[in-house]
Amino acid sequence: MAKHIIAILNQKGGVGKTTTTINLAAYLAKARRSVLVVDLDPQGNTTSGLGLDKQKLDSTLYDVLFSRAEVSKTIREASSHGLFLLPSNAELAAAEVELVNVPDREHQLRKVLAGLDYNYILIDCPPSLGLLSINALTAATDVLIPVQTEYYALEGLSQLLAVIQQIRGGLNPDLNILGVLITMHDRRTSLSDQVKNEVERYFGQKMLKTTIPRNIRLAEAPSFGKTIAEHDSWSRGARAYKALAKELEKRTHG
Repeated sequence: MAKHIIAILNQKGGVGKTTTTINLAAYLAKARRSVLVVDLDPQGNTTSGLGLDKQKLDSTLYDVLFSRAEVSKTIREASSHGLFLLPSNAELAAAEVELVNVPDREHQLRKVLAGLDYNYILIDCPPSLGLLSINALTAATDVLIPVQTEYYALEGLSQLLAVIQQIRGGLNPDLNILGVLITMHDRRTSLSDQVKNEVERYFGQKMLKTTIPRNIRLAEAPSFGKTIAEHDSWSRGARAYKALAKELEKRTHG
């Protein structure tokens, strides 16, 4: 099976990037795919959300990026579903500054991931379009863009699409927009439906059919260090991420 490296990116914060990364990975792993999650956000929420203590890591992605640790010794098994994680913590924030002086700085993450053999590598990106996110887009085969159904949902997306176009122009010509995912959708409000319709008009065929609902069980799961598949596999949120995993498998292999 071909390897897919999917950058989950939107420079707006709070749109469900981490929730999507963790739970999409969980359901791909449950479908017997080999999955690595890369925590590229210095907040380290993916790392803690998968049950690891950010403060008790022998090495992190930050160490690997600057050849201070081996990637094979830094990857950790993160869940009962055979999910693997390249963890991070606040130290990664320094990488934005340190990478500036590194030759071939946009390709450091690609080099880290080059020798790894997984069906899917999911990269949880920081809420910015700095050097870490550029590294993700340069390393990725695909981009998944989560969009929350709120008033300013489309604000900044044109900038993100312009950056993706720039990356295609040189650093990564084959980068594909895998899809745009509606998150935190509240079907009880007319605003949610209005924004969803607006995003559909804007992105057309790139819109994913699956919509992630606003769901209390999804919000709770990270505080237990669990995926939604482990926390409450019958919740609306769990069913949505299970459907998303199936839809993305079709898109990546269709």
